[in-house]
Amino acid sequence: MDFPLRYSPDGWLRLERLRDLYEKRVQDRICARMEVPAEALRRFAERYPDGPTERPDLNDRAAFWDAFLAERAAVLDDSIPAAYMSELDQGLYGGIVGGDVRFMASPGTGWISSMVPPICKEWSDFEKFTIDHKSDLYQFYVRELEFFRRSSEGKFGVSHFILIDSLNFVFELFGGSRTYLELFDHPEYVRQAVDFAYRLNLDIHRRFFETIPLLAGGTCSNMVQWIPGRIISESVDPFHMAAVDCFESWGREPVERILADFDGGVLHIHANGRHLLEAVSSVRGLKALYLGDDKDFPTAFSVLPSLKRRLGDLPLVVRVGFPDFLAALAAHSLPGGILYKVQDVPDSDTANRVMDRVRAYRI
Repeated sequence: MDFPLRYSPDGWLRLERLRDLYEKRVQDRICARMEVPAEALRRFAERYPDGPTERPDLNDRAAFWDAFLAERAAVLDDSIPAAYMSELDQGLYGGIVGGDVRFMASPGTGWISSMVPPICKEWSDFEKFTIDHKSDLYQFYVRELEFFRRSSEGKFGVSHFILIDSLNFVFELFGGSRTYLELFDHPEYVRQAVDFAYRLNLDIHRRFFETIPLLAGGTCSNMVQWIPGRIISESVDPFHMAAVDCFESWGREPVERILADFDGGVLHIHANGRHLLEAVSSVRGLKALYLGDDKDFPTAFSVLPSLKRRLGDLPLVVRVGFPDFLAALAAHSLPGGILYKVQDVPDSDTANRVMDRVRAYRI
């Protein structure tokens, strides 16, 4: 049977390997996504300088992803071609409740993302919030889902996108610094905002799965490529700058509650949040963890054996430069149970030759 997405000619093999990683948690094999130069990214960078931009046109966004993912069809790795609707970022959630949505272009990724300045001055502003399905941003969201469902059909998938709930949403209301103070000054109001954010995120992501079909029973993902079930992409970013007990008091319950409404979720951890690894890895419903890198911290790849010891058989996604990956592959020193996102691979032919070795690799 032909694979449903023509930009992934060997898609059934890819799904089998990803299913083994995320369901069986195999530890003797590795997976890899190979990042090669893309003409679509070069054209995007010519058109969009880094920084503020206008609300994107949906035809332009679909055309970018179509061109980018069509190019990647020549790369026979463990990726699943899927558009990431980066426009539906922080700005979607804040915009639905009346925030001033601002868009920004990122030439390196081809994304146009969104965010809002702090929405509230006092808690009395929050009391007026409703989930307004007729709001401009909610209607933009509905149009984008339908547009990408039609535009992608038969060619590429549509990735889930990030949740902005728990303290992430309170950040949208007051900004980061004040949010931490509000945990001590007005914890009862913070809990009300967290409950509202739960309902808002549940509404938004149920609508996503009602509109965007699963691919072979699984969810396309910019974080983990593809994973079985209706899986959401959760964030615990505010707790990266807080102690573990803050996560236990304020973060665990909201995350576990919304993961239970779906078939689980994937999380990402930035380098400044690695003190949370043991706590986050024990979250009920967590299926995989993306380990991010940040300036002035060791890369996840450079300390991967110690991170693996802390995380057990939890499936991981890690970034690595091509020379370091190639050297570790040759030395047979790559830990298993991991999807490696390999950066700056010279071209698709090189990527495919290396992928033959990746698929044959055994611990």
